[in-house]
Amino acid sequence: MLFSQKTAAEKRKHLREILASGKTLQFPGAFTPLSARLIEEKGFDGIYISGAVLANELGYPDIGLTSLTEVAQRAGQIARLTDLPAIVDADTGFGEPMNVARTIQELEEAGLAGCHIEDQFNPKRCGHLDGKNIVDEDTAVKRIRAAAQARRDENFLIMARTDLRGIDTLEAAIERMKVLVDAGADAIFPEAMKDLSEFQAVRDALEVPVLANMTEFGKSALYTKSDFEKIGINLIIYPVTLLRSSLGAMERVLDTIEAEGTQESYVDQMFTRARLYDLVDYEAYNTFDTGIFNFEVPDRFKS
Repeated sequence: MLFSQKTAAEKRKHLREILASGKTLQFPGAFTPLSARLIEEKGFDGIYISGAVLANELGYPDIGLTSLTEVAQRAGQIARLTDLPAIVDADTGFGEPMNVARTIQELEEAGLAGCHIEDQFNPKRCGHLDGKNIVDEDTAVKRIRAAAQARRDENFLIMARTDLRGIDTLEAAIERMKVLVDAGADAIFPEAMKDLSEFQAVRDALEVPVLANMTEFGKSALYTKSDFEKIGINLIIYPVTLLRSSLGAMERVLDTIEAEGTQESYVDQMFTRARLYDLVDYEAYNTFDTGIFNFEVPDRFKS
């Protein structure tokens, strides 16, 4: 009710523990606080908050138009409603190294368990599009160093994302990943790998946890959890899946209303009122309210 039962520090510690467990974790992408609660209810390991989704929800393309304030506020709203650790996409860190440092502290304050910082220019492009511009190694290193130095909770996860594979060889991308780990990255997000063998090569080359991005309509095929377990990938994200699914459902029901003049034929595909009340924990609020305010007015105040 109201907030998660775990503190932000507890969620960060838990994230570290599960990343060290050797298991392949699944973090679906939440785009609203309530979707985070649904992810938790279904038994997933954690929450991913996509920068693309936060931008798209505001009606913007994923090109770096959102601000740190917008991302921290929305990510905090999502993180507060679940006991699961939440990782947020911090894009390029919203500026120069000093801005990156502030970004980390703002995200800590918002209750996130970790974030990733990428090595694209700002304005950036979606990681699975062509024509990306990548910063030089020195700039990428300074971003990660600033992030690592700025955190106050040692368990806040600093993940480095590199998009270098989109414009260079896999070998070059892996070399950059190694440099970013040396700079202080706790984990690596290799964007736009072309196939499972490339994920395998990254996993074999690094000692830190490795993330696989399973976004639809991207450079990579949609591999299964079992595929990634076999090669030792630590974390799989599904960043835009719930947003795309929700928008698809919205479009279909709007088409139904337009064609039939009513939503009646679509009702059986909706959340029922009871199911929605259950997900928002309506009964717990009611019980709390009754327990606090259920009293009788003394006789002397009735006249």
